[in-house]
Formats: sequence, C-alpha cells, structure tokens
Amino acid sequence: MSKKIFSIINQKGGVGKTTTTVNLGTAMAACDARVLLIDMDPQGNLSTGLGVSPAKRGFGTYDVLSSRKKLQDCVIKTEIPNLDVITANENLLGVEIELSADEDRAIKLRETLRSTTSGQKNYDFILLDCPPALNIITLNALAASDGAIVPLQAEFYALEGLSQLLKTIDGISSTINDRLKLSGVILTMFDKRNNLSLQVEEDVRAYLGESVFTTKIPRNIRLSEAPSHGIPALIYDHKCAGSEAYISLAREFLNRVNWEVK
Repeated sequence: MSKKIFSIINQKGGVGKTTTTVNLGTAMAACDARVLLIDMDPQGNLSTGLGVSPAKRGFGTYDVLSSRKKLQDCVIKTEIPNLDVITANENLLGVEIELSADEDRAIKLRETLRSTTSGQKNYDFILLDCPPALNIITLNALAASDGAIVPLQAEFYALEGLSQLLKTIDGISSTINDRLKLSGVILTMFDKRNNLSLQVEEDVRAYLGESVFTTKIPRNIRLSEAPSHGIPALIYDHKCAGSEAYISLAREFLNRVNWEVK
C-alpha cells in the first residue's frame, strides 16, 4: 500500500464531506485499519459528529498548523476502536492571517506529518475533512495528501464545480505536491427515483470513468440524524441504507489502495 493520507474535499458546502469522513473512517476502522481523522474546518462539524463537544476539544488542528503543538499532543481517542481524531474550532479561522507572511504556509501540515515520530507511523490512514473553500487550510490539506476524495452531490451544477476542483488538484500536483492524485469521486445524496440523479451519474461516469466509485451514497434520514447524537451513522443505525452504503464504499476504497480487507 503506497497511499495513506487523503483529503475529503469539495469547495461546495453541503455535499456530504463530513458525513463521508466520519462514516468512511468508521467503516475502515471496522476493517481493522488504524485511522486518524483530522478536522480541517473551523465549524468543527467532524468533531461534533464524533461526540467531542467544544469544551472537550483542547488542542487541535489550529495548534498543529500554527506549530504550537505536535501532532501527537492533539490526538483524541474516540470510543470507536482504531479511530482517533484531531478536532477543530473557530480558532482555526485565525490560521490564514497568522500564516500569511510565512513562506512555508502551504506545507505546514505536511511538514508536521513528516517530522513527527508518532504521527503517520501510528496510523494506516489519515483522512482530512476539508472546509468548503479553496483557502490556505485546504491548500495545506492537499499539500500533505497522497490523494483527494471528492464527494459529489448528484445535482444540476455538479460537473461545473468538479471541473474547477480538478484543475486545483492538478495545479497543486504540478507545483507543491507531485504525489497528489484524484483518488475517486463519490456520488452522494443519490436518489435513484430522480431522473436528474441518474443523468448526473451518467455524465460524471462518462467524464471520469473508473475514477467514480461504483458505490453511491443515497439520501438517507439516518445519516442526517446521527451527528446530532454525536456518533457515526454506522453506530447509530448500522442497518440503514446509508450505513450499508458507507460499508460498501470502505471496502471498495480499501481494495483500490490494496489494503487487505479482513
């Protein structure tokens, strides 16, 4: 297995990035992979979805990017075996200003991951939940990643936004991170009864071929309910259609990166 750090990214909000990070990470952990989730969004939705309240977050992504703390000092173990998290809060908003004069501002996370002795080595996979913006935080995530996973809502403007994002990934790959590749596109909020969803799927698969995961994530109320309980949907209701889809996605993803699914 050559790839282990992945950005979950889309500059559009509300497409299922955090839901995908939480539930894909949980499903991978259930397959005995050691997984670290890093919340890169100042809104901290990933942290909330894993039951870590703002009062319990302590050191987090802000401290890592601003070099105040080492990666291992910010890790919080979740109640899910094999799954750890580094949380985020509104402090992360200040990173853009703090790093503006730093020549290495785009590679802070990469350097931290490379330099820490117990960072990458403790984990089989690190998933970065990016904010819905192409800013310095997202740039740090992509500069540190081996691959980008793009959740794509099956809607009318899907391909338009995807084209811009792919150009960004190519640009970073050709400048500051030649390891970065598109690892796959996930169709989310998919409604097979909706002709538009079916048309978007057809167009995206024609455009990107095998880069699009076979597994589609359906619209599912249990996926929406789980974050309010502070647990992944796979724990909240492992038999719902959304959970079953993320289990299937995890297996497909792990097979793609040559991880032996147990």
